[in-house]
Amino acid sequence: MVSVPFSPASAVLAGVPARLLFLLIPLAGLACFGWMIARRVAPLLKAAPDPRFGDLPKRAVLVLKLWLAQSRQPRYLVAGVLHIVLFFGFLVLALRSFQLVFLGFMETFDLPGLGAVYTVCKDYAATAVLLSAIVLAVRRGIVRPARYAVPEKLGKDHTGEALAVLGLIAVLLLSEGAFEGSLLAAGAHGGAAPLTVAWAFQHLLSGLSVPALAKVNLASYAIHDVTFFYFLCLLPTGKHFHVVTSLFNVFFMRLKPGTVKPVRHGVDDKGLDGLTSFGVKKLEDFTWKHVLDFYSCADCGRCSDQCPANRVKRPLSPRFLSIKGRDHAYRRHPLLGKAEGEESLVGGVYGEDEIWSCTTCGACEEECPIGIEYIDKIVDLRRGMVEEGLVPQSLQKPLSALEKRGNPWGKLEKKRAEWVAGTGEDFPVKLVEKGETADTLYFVDSMTSYDDRMQKIAQATARILVRSGADVAVLGKDEKDSGHEVRRYGEEMLFQNLKEQNTEAIRESGATRIVASDPHAYNALKNDYAGLPPVEHVSEVIATGVDSGKLAFKPVDDPSRVYAYHDPCYLGRHNGLYDAPRRALDAIPGLRRVEMTACRDRAFCCGGGGLGLFYEPEEEQRMGVVRVGMAEAAGANVIVTACPFCLTNVEDAIKVAGLEGRMQAIDLCELVDGQLQN
Repeated sequence: MVSVPFSPASAVLAGVPARLLFLLIPLAGLACFGWMIARRVAPLLKAAPDPRFGDLPKRAVLVLKLWLAQSRQPRYLVAGVLHIVLFFGFLVLALRSFQLVFLGFMETFDLPGLGAVYTVCKDYAATAVLLSAIVLAVRRGIVRPARYAVPEKLGKDHTGEALAVLGLIAVLLLSEGAFEGSLLAAGAHGGAAPLTVAWAFQHLLSGLSVPALAKVNLASYAIHDVTFFYFLCLLPTGKHFHVVTSLFNVFFMRLKPGTVKPVRHGVDDKGLDGLTSFGVKKLEDFTWKHVLDFYSCADCGRCSDQCPANRVKRPLSPRFLSIKGRDHAYRRHPLLGKAEGEESLVGGVYGEDEIWSCTTCGACEEECPIGIEYIDKIVDLRRGMVEEGLVPQSLQKPLSALEKRGNPWGKLEKKRAEWVAGTGEDFPVKLVEKGETADTLYFVDSMTSYDDRMQKIAQATARILVRSGADVAVLGKDEKDSGHEVRRYGEEMLFQNLKEQNTEAIRESGATRIVASDPHAYNALKNDYAGLPPVEHVSEVIATGVDSGKLAFKPVDDPSRVYAYHDPCYLGRHNGLYDAPRRALDAIPGLRRVEMTACRDRAFCCGGGGLGLFYEPEEEQRMGVVRVGMAEAAGANVIVTACPFCLTNVEDAIKVAGLEGRMQAIDLCELVDGQLQN
């Protein structure tokens, strides 16, 4: 390297050594940033407990997959790729930024490994990040994708903040390029990597004298230093706080899908009676992880773009659950000034209809690239609303019936197993209520037990189980509703009562495995209950029967029909069962199957799960109608479901959409049962 007669550390400004200034800037910047972080951490320390330090290896894998590999970003290809370029560009440039801080008060400072190869990588990374920032600025400021929009009633638009940050990024990259280019133009070392920012500045400045280059070098360094620490201290003030918090938010993600957090961590079911308050009513009732979620929201709009409630214009946008929560936390714990008075969460920060509109389908959580959780927050808010008596009129009757009769229709318990008579003598189903026992317990749940149309699913399921070689029993009148939706609608004590009765009945049945045809019952027994035999969904039984040869199918009667499988939320996203139903369908000779665009982990919720059938939301269109339209667009004329609630909603949607006679809905078990070889 050829020495040059200038460096920021050797300069003198108004008789004062510049190195003193360039030492004070980082010290002041770091002190300010540390103070701001301490203020932001304060609400986390006052929040409810949340044990998130278990299973460290799995958490490390999540960090590598979601945070480092940015695995969810490409789901929105253009924005995702641009963000990946920014992310990895900043990782590469971080070492250079660290080096530059020290070069302000040390004439030479090198980190081990920052040789020629790193310099080339750094120059191209800076150029790629600058180009990405320009494209992102155009997208934000001119193209303005719909998912970035902020309705006036929901708060202020964040486009200005986004453009300002992109501008700061550009200033950092250009000032570093000018700093490097001035050194190159003065002959400090070889040329820059071609077609990079540093290369451009080297050629732009090549005609200047050494004193002029020294001034450019000093000015560009000062601009970079001030901008860097200003940017650092800007992060904790808005949506770009995710730059700091996203790593931690991913690390502390919920590891087990399909679950709902307990009323309060550290309090078991028996201790619930001792609690003086249920759910979330003020900021401090949220757990520290959920406050961290608020801080981590990048305002990308992906959650709301995938949210079925938002799609049909219900008063819910997951994105704004986070944004409004963050703004509330900032008001309650401001960096400067006096905290605002306590504001009611429900009725103040959030609307009642907003909270009840969620179907807990999990699409928002599946889409979020940094692990923000929504369902637990919504359930906790509902718990507080239930305790305050803020339950929609349409839900009060089914909840009361569940408490009295163990089902939302209030029908007699003794009629729960009347469907068994329709299975036929060749497919015997035992009744535990009569003292009979079997290895396989079919947990039917309320919808399939009582609804005349859905009873056909129960009968088909029983026949399939027998044909697969199972000895089958049902609880009959001893079975209560699984309580899956009861819990997710905030009635925790009612859920605990239903769970206790079902758990006792199941254990006394002597069964060694449980099979469910309703994904909500399957999820509840698997993830909300404890101490039960292994739980399977009937689609798994079918797939196993196909693989073993116990279940064989005859060809479809009409090969011209085209089938599309609809993934139920609590079978797919919450439990990862995507392949078993498809394997069953693909095993039927002559069956033509297509995929809807929104399938598997991006499947669109039918909107009818559990108590959703009773809730009367404000919406412009039914979710089921949107889903039927997706099937039609895929070229299907038969929609196969694997959930009684999905079947109900899809059949109704076909009628509403005016597609009767052209479109049909059928449950997987009905289809499989009808295609079994004699």
